Amino acid sequence: MLWILSVIAGLGLLGFLLGRGRAVASAGGDVRLLHSLPTYYGLNVTLLTMVPAVLVLGIWLIIQPIVINNAVTASLPADYLAQTDNPALVMTEVRRLASGFDVAVERGLFTNPEVATLDVTDDTIRDQLAGIGVALGADVSTEVLAAAQQFRVLAVTGRTWMLVVVFALAVAGLGYAFLRTNKDQRARNSVERAILGILIAASTLAILTTVGIVLSMLWDTRNFFQLYPWQDFFFGLEWRPSFEGGSELGLIPLLWGTMYISFIALLVAAPIGLFAAIYMAEYASGRVRSVAKPLIEVLAGIPTIVYGLFALITVGPMLRDYFAQPLGLGDSSSSVMTAGIVMGIMLIPFVSSLSDDIINAVPQSLRDGSYGLGATRSETIKQVILPAALPGIVGAVLLAASRAIGETMIVVLGAGAAARLDLNPFEAMTTVTVKIVGQLTGDTDFSSPEALVAFALGLTLFVITLCLNIVALVVVRKYREQYD
Repeated sequence: MLWILSVIAGLGLLGFLLGRGRAVASAGGDVRLLHSLPTYYGLNVTLLTMVPAVLVLGIWLIIQPIVINNAVTASLPADYLAQTDNPALVMTEVRRLASGFDVAVERGLFTNPEVATLDVTDDTIRDQLAGIGVALGADVSTEVLAAAQQFRVLAVTGRTWMLVVVFALAVAGLGYAFLRTNKDQRARNSVERAILGILIAASTLAILTTVGIVLSMLWDTRNFFQLYPWQDFFFGLEWRPSFEGGSELGLIPLLWGTMYISFIALLVAAPIGLFAAIYMAEYASGRVRSVAKPLIEVLAGIPTIVYGLFALITVGPMLRDYFAQPLGLGDSSSSVMTAGIVMGIMLIPFVSSLSDDIINAVPQSLRDGSYGLGATRSETIKQVILPAALPGIVGAVLLAASRAIGETMIVVLGAGAAARLDLNPFEAMTTVTVKIVGQLTGDTDFSSPEALVAFALGLTLFVITLCLNIVALVVVRKYREQYD
């Protein structure tokens, strides 16, 4: 793909130079006679060269796997598919075998003609592919081998036609735009319309992605509730999944753990982050701010798995040895308090940066007026600045809560995986996100409620975070101060 995009970009650059040169030449070298700046003529040719080609390339890459998958599935014998519990697993094995053949050809184990003539009498196929790091789930059957060979042929044919169509479209766009270029062409208008279209397409793509995520979760959640009663899910007090049957899939213990850990995280992050923001905005000198603010924001760049390890080997044992065991509240290093404190540390730069920006947005005239009336700095902060910035601060805290609810790795390593209803903060608990990962890890049967419950959990989490974000936006818009 890299060299395909590089060639298209090269054609676009060539089109820019040719279009710009043709426009200047049509004006006899006097750019004052051009309708638009020379750059616009070059950009017009570049856009007509690259945009249609890249658009077709993207659509082709999305549609081709679907077409090939359907064609190969249709070619598999019906009696063979009837013998399998899940036809989708058959296609997974076919794609894995086809990818294995591609790797084998790249490393010289086979040639393309040899792959096309292989048959199952060569019982070393699986061992040979395993030798280059391609693991197959079972011995290669006649049907799977034939399907994998067909898959490779269709993939090569599709790639060939893709290259032909994409490059032909790029060259045609270059030629068409180049021939239309002249000094009277309204190139600026065309370029601005094209850029507007690209911006609209980008925003539409983001919206459609969100809609696609929601629809996919809704579909599988619907399948889950056809297999498991929704009353038992939303109001159940036990979480005991079992792929052998008799599962208890109650949401309440997971939701309790999620809210409990998030609440402790906010108790840590909100005051520390807000106090840090007040110091940075109102008390710190320019030199201190230039050093301290980046150091605080470094916390935002630390991977969550590192925070999880910090919770596992440092914070958890410390809380157990100095608080939980002396107080008789537990003897486990995995606890709600461990995950909550470390998650709160992770959220400090989030709350601090947003609050700092909001406090700095309060006009200086309000501070000057307060000082002019004889108020001290601390009184000004308490009675003028914080009330003016309060809606934004509340919005920052609510957005931090959304971030806390969706965290996974810190909870896995810091709070354990026990789904329970308990008020003891030094007991191990778990969250919705952890159980989503757990239910979709390993060999998963997506026809069972134990696997499909992950989508119901995901949809529930999506609704909760969406509501928090909406509340944050409403608070900010309703109570924010407007300054001239």
